[in-house]
Amino acid sequence: MAGNDANMADGQARPAPLKRAERDVVALGILVAAILLFVGTGSSVLAPIVRNIAYGDGHADAALGNALILNIALIIFGWRRYAELTREVHERRNAEETARQLAETDALTGCLNRRSVDPAIEALITRAARSGDDIVLAVIDLDRFKRSNDLHGHQAGDAVLVETAKRLRALLPDASVLARLGGDEFVCAAAFPPGHVAAIEGLAARLNQAIALPIAWNGATLEITGSIGIARSDVLPDARPNELSHRLQHRADLAMYQAKKAGRDRYCWFDPSMEREIQFRSELERGIRDGIEAGEFVPFYEKQVDLESGELTGFEMLARWKSPRFGLVSPEVFIPIAEEMGVIAPLSEGLIRQALVDARDWDPRLTLSVNISPIQLRDPWFAQKILKLLVEANFPPSRLDIEITETCLHENVGVVRSLITSLRNQGITISLDDFGTGYSSLSQLRTLPFDRIKIDRSFVSTLGRSKDSSTIVEAISSLGRGMDLPITAEGIESDVVLEELRKYGRFKGQGFLYGEPVCAEDVSAALAAQGLMAPKPEAQPRDSESTPPSRFAQG
Repeated sequence: MAGNDANMADGQARPAPLKRAERDVVALGILVAAILLFVGTGSSVLAPIVRNIAYGDGHADAALGNALILNIALIIFGWRRYAELTREVHERRNAEETARQLAETDALTGCLNRRSVDPAIEALITRAARSGDDIVLAVIDLDRFKRSNDLHGHQAGDAVLVETAKRLRALLPDASVLARLGGDEFVCAAAFPPGHVAAIEGLAARLNQAIALPIAWNGATLEITGSIGIARSDVLPDARPNELSHRLQHRADLAMYQAKKAGRDRYCWFDPSMEREIQFRSELERGIRDGIEAGEFVPFYEKQVDLESGELTGFEMLARWKSPRFGLVSPEVFIPIAEEMGVIAPLSEGLIRQALVDARDWDPRLTLSVNISPIQLRDPWFAQKILKLLVEANFPPSRLDIEITETCLHENVGVVRSLITSLRNQGITISLDDFGTGYSSLSQLRTLPFDRIKIDRSFVSTLGRSKDSSTIVEAISSLGRGMDLPITAEGIESDVVLEELRKYGRFKGQGFLYGEPVCAEDVSAALAAQGLMAPKPEAQPRDSESTPPSRFAQG
């Protein structure tokens, strides 16, 4: 019973195209049978019927006449059904072709899409192999496309994509492959005779020029450039078409990112060093993730000194990575990667936690300065996290100085102001770091409640050798005096720089002249030698009657 029910259900759920096909077969059978019947019987029946009509001869068989009429009706019915079937098949083929085009092409630009680009490139590779040509593949990414979208809207972005595809298609050789991979990224591939590097580079330059031409849209002028990465097949002679397609796209993609790093609006050939660089980058990322878990990131400390008295006032905490594989890694290497990976917050918080524990044992007069990533300032709970770390370490907020880089201010001044206010209300001081290198205005400096400004080392380290640096340092020192903001100068590396700084007023300073950054153990040893460690709390006498001695002590 269950099997019969299933068969009945299958019959009821049979697809409509299948049912139509069955009816079409029946109709075609009726048409053929009717034609054969007409041919077989029409000659014997038609003549008497015609004579009866013409001469009134009554010998014609009425039954045969009716059969002939029915036969003709069946032929007409079959022919009409055959014509309808032919029209339906034609429409169905058109619909299938439309569906195929929609599945294989990008609806906006008419280019191939991600689904169909690989087969198209593989077919081009197969044809080029027969003719002895090389395949050149380019990945094109539009520069700052998102910013243009944000400024003018997505309809303007669509207009840019359509016009870009049109310009690319007009310049590419015949039989080339052009696809939009998604967003603002295109890929194109073409066959070239071996050794035509100059022709390829000329085409790439023309593509750059064409993309950069202004686009008029709704009264606005849209200006977009493109970064192009190029790879060619002659360096991969033994690869199969499928493998070659994927490797060419991967290499061209790496070259495109190199073009962006070099300044955008240019083309760049793939070089094997790019692949090695990306592999090294991948190893660094994996090492950073593992290093955070293993506690490999440690704080180092750089002295901060009062330039007038020479007295030590505190330390700035600097991050170092003690990697078992890469050795001691500078923050200039791993901080940008950690920010891009999205792990800068746990990395920084772990360093601050350790630094607070280290600094807790220093003389209470010594302060601790820590740098904060701009990404951390996007966290609305950042102030609460810092306060939690202070409570955990039992560290006085008044001894902590948070350094915020000047480039943070243009991202979201409102959020930065709220965070600064929250931290200062708890007694933490806030310094504006790298002053003179970012985008802050004097009005922001006046309205944001900073406690100190730090002159960037690029200005300080060239004092005595650069007139511009001297002018900038003098202006900043005058600004600090006028706004009653103390100043710290970074990058003091020689006595010449120190003497120049003293001409402009009182500063706190730091730099290699006072020693390189060192680990916590070295700082503790140096402070202990100078008597600058916090006094140890006196041990409380134990009440022998109320507290029983330890079993291990008795043993």
